[in-house]
Amino acid sequence: MTDFRPGRFQVLPPVVKNLIIINVLVVIVQFMLGRVGINLGNYLGLHYWRSPLFRWWQPVTHLFVHGDPYDLGMTFGHIFFNMFALWMFGRILENVWGPRRFLIFYFICGLGAALCHLLVLDYEFGVFAKAFMTYQQNPLLDQYILFVKQRGLDGIAAFQQLQTFWEANPHCNNCAAQSASLINQYYSEMINTNTVGASGAVFGVLFGFGYLFPDTPLMIMFIPVPVKAKWVIGGYILIELFSGLRNSAGDNVAHFAHLGGALFAFILLKIWNKTIRNNFY
Repeated sequence: MTDFRPGRFQVLPPVVKNLIIINVLVVIVQFMLGRVGINLGNYLGLHYWRSPLFRWWQPVTHLFVHGDPYDLGMTFGHIFFNMFALWMFGRILENVWGPRRFLIFYFICGLGAALCHLLVLDYEFGVFAKAFMTYQQNPLLDQYILFVKQRGLDGIAAFQQLQTFWEANPHCNNCAAQSASLINQYYSEMINTNTVGASGAVFGVLFGFGYLFPDTPLMIMFIPVPVKAKWVIGGYILIELFSGLRNSAGDNVAHFAHLGGALFAFILLKIWNKTIRNNFY
């Protein structure tokens, strides 16, 4: 068991420290390049594997890119909470396991999160493409309204505007063609959207902490009493699962990437617990 006596426990162990430094430096570079019109997320962010923007290195590099280079507030919030959680819980795990094992754990969780996210995207895009093909066989107003509603697009202005116009002009000659073009444009934009952030790997770290120290009391915002780590992490997982299944329009959080990080953390911890039980913890 790791010695946590004063002088033994590192408040900022090397792997956590360097991960934080790299993430902050990448964000600075993001904003510097953003000022000249270059979005680093297009190159380092994770894209769907059928996107022409996908590159083999993105499952790793997306862990170091945060937010939007044109939105300082969003980017600051994104990286702050990820790095704070990494420091808060990752330092404990690194002190327990040592730098090498913690680094392996972090990147396996991050890669697992990327894999789960890509698998979910593949399913969602496949369902979307199939529904679009069905609509094109019968591109009528009522079918357009049904398609938009089922795909959660009714909250998007362009789709709503076309529906309003089509309803006011039911004999519109080119509304069907416009709808197909609009849907195809939306699909192209979605398939080329990038995913950024260390959240998947950090979620794995949170799960790892809850797994090793389930009864550790944690203080949560708006809750006046401490809550055990196992209940906090378990509740967080349920919220992510509910949010991912709900798939609300406008929700740009990769919930299944978070769940993927937790899943791979669980798998890796189980493997380690069986193969190196004597010195795992």
